[in-house]
Amino acid sequence: MPGLDEAKLRRFIDGFFADNSHMDWNKWNYADGCLLTAARQLYQATGRRGFRDYVLRYTDRYISKDGVIYTYRPEDLKLDDILPGRAVLFALGETGEERYALALTALEKQLENQPRTRSGNFWHKKIYPNQVWLDGLFMAQPFRMALDTSRGGNDHAGDILTQFENVRKTMRDERTGLYYHGYDESRSVFWADPVTGCSKNIWLRAMGWFLMSLADTVEEAGPGERGRLASLGNILREAIDALLVWRDPDTGLFFQVVDRPDLRDRGNYTETSGSAMTAAAVFKARRLGLLPAERYIPAAEEILAALVRDRIVEKGGKPVLAGTCAVAGLGPEKGRRDGTAEYYFSEPVVDDDNKGVAALAMAWAQYLLLNDEVAK
Repeated sequence: MPGLDEAKLRRFIDGFFADNSHMDWNKWNYADGCLLTAARQLYQATGRRGFRDYVLRYTDRYISKDGVIYTYRPEDLKLDDILPGRAVLFALGETGEERYALALTALEKQLENQPRTRSGNFWHKKIYPNQVWLDGLFMAQPFRMALDTSRGGNDHAGDILTQFENVRKTMRDERTGLYYHGYDESRSVFWADPVTGCSKNIWLRAMGWFLMSLADTVEEAGPGERGRLASLGNILREAIDALLVWRDPDTGLFFQVVDRPDLRDRGNYTETSGSAMTAAAVFKARRLGLLPAERYIPAAEEILAALVRDRIVEKGGKPVLAGTCAVAGLGPEKGRRDGTAEYYFSEPVVDDDNKGVAALAMAWAQYLLLNDEVAK
């Protein structure tokens, strides 16, 4: 790839994934789940057992012999808690240990009990009634599809498709084609537009979650089911087309509030994790045949090269990944996390955030997998 410093990227990824020291170890959580997803993709792309062992160290730590997930609270009904389940499914395939099958059953039971909007979408969390967040699509839907595929079935394909189509219907901005971070079907929560139910702004990482959820769900369906999910590919391409318009010409990346480059002087900035997620989704979508190579692949390559060049920086004698928004959400307390542009600018920007590193690693893994397919 022109302009990509592969040695710099490899050094950073190898150092970060050398052990599990960046993980929480005291809480089952989605940020660690992002790293586990990245490690599985790196193992798929490189065949290096260190990435496999990275995942298995985590699952061995968190899943008891009886299949109980340490610190997991199913009664919280958080879609975030489903994401690490993809690593549990991987561990089951690698080891065949019954404890992993039991843990998967517990996660599956949560989804059976997950409250839904009237139109059929999962609530993001129990504490967010009637709310759909783009994040939740990535947390839950690829896992559901992968679990079905592992069992040789497609029991949830129709429901998964409906949930994505509902999001397109309710959360897509008709003017830009971009997607709002959250949606309240009741239109009663303080951050929601009283007419549309949507939050106020287009948050970059929410767009990244959405793009990756579409690409991952199609991949997890397996070749036999992909025709049935063709509309997901159409939604993905449409969303990528809408997003690419907003790349910053100076950095090649995307702004934290995507469609407001005019607010740069008020704190808007180009953000690492969402930019990397976009590149990862494009590379995977091309490999799956959902996108043509023209313009999409050059754009994704430029994003990856820019991230390596400008966001992997030396601090304290070691490389770190800079420029990731630590966290952003909506509510639940009135007046806090209100979805304004200023809110998204106010959240801390940090180094070596698990979500940012995972997104960069996934972009790299998908680039390697795509080029391996091209070479074949």
